Amino acid sequence: MTVAFPYPVLFGDVTVKVLSVRVDGDELPYTMISASDRTVALHRAGRESWERARLRVAVDFPQGELAEGPWSDVVFLAVLSEKSTNARTTAVLRRTGDGTVEGTVELDRARHHDRVTLAVSVVATVGDVPGRLIGSAKDSWYVDLRASAPERRQEIEIVEADFREGAHEWLRAYQDSAWVVETTGDMPTVYLNTGSVEGLMALLHSRGGTPPERALRDMTHSMIAQDAWIAMFHSAAGDLDTDEDGTPIMPSGWREAVLRSMLPDVLPGLQPADALHEILQRREKGYGWAELQTGVQFAAGRRSRNSRHLTTAVRSLGATSEAGASR
Repeated sequence: MTVAFPYPVLFGDVTVKVLSVRVDGDELPYTMISASDRTVALHRAGRESWERARLRVAVDFPQGELAEGPWSDVVFLAVLSEKSTNARTTAVLRRTGDGTVEGTVELDRARHHDRVTLAVSVVATVGDVPGRLIGSAKDSWYVDLRASAPERRQEIEIVEADFREGAHEWLRAYQDSAWVVETTGDMPTVYLNTGSVEGLMALLHSRGGTPPERALRDMTHSMIAQDAWIAMFHSAAGDLDTDEDGTPIMPSGWREAVLRSMLPDVLPGLQPADALHEILQRREKGYGWAELQTGVQFAAGRRSRNSRHLTTAVRSLGATSEAGASR
């Protein structure tokens, strides 16, 4: 979604690419770096106890626009961050002789747990105010500490946290919930409450088991997925930008993907642009919004395969009851 700034910002795209990675001084095979998936895999046999990785990155940006714009003291920052640990590392990237921007940023293994986001921000002095954000990389990279192949695992981040006593203070208001979905960032995040339901984490991480155990695990995964789809839809549809004529603008990133996926089931028969207009009208004029929720529930249920998992669970419980009665 386009964010409006009260000062000039870059119009052209800023992109980032990982050129190479060194782990404890040794070059990581380039097969562990995927430009298409924008992912680096740092888990490989025999090197699970590494301590530090150095990522060499390059940034492409609209050089002419940056040179002619009303900015000064322009700085390119590479930022490594992970929500589950609240870790954040920032490095200044330098311009080379040909005008491109390159540099390295270090990832300390002890500060991270699972998957780290690599982003690039462009800050400058604008109107005598230093440190203003004037641009950022269009697409982030991910550094996966547990993956053996550089493949994009998921577009939803999963964070396990103790809602009652953990580091995320805002989660304490939801300490009685088994999970919550947060959709305000660049990536939707599902927070799983490690201190809510006894055995929940063991259930979600388990493999195999009896038919009832597998059915319960699949049903729980499905419930979490449905809640995530519903939350993502409302986040994407609840804050639509409009153009000068009042026509809603399709958001970008994961919000666009969610809307294009769900709208055909939420408002069947309408093209995406018409569906967005209908949603905006219902929200602003207050009619039909409650009725729309049935379609949202249906669309989310289809994508989380709720019906199939519920059917499997019922059949599994039925088979267990019959087996017990026959003894």
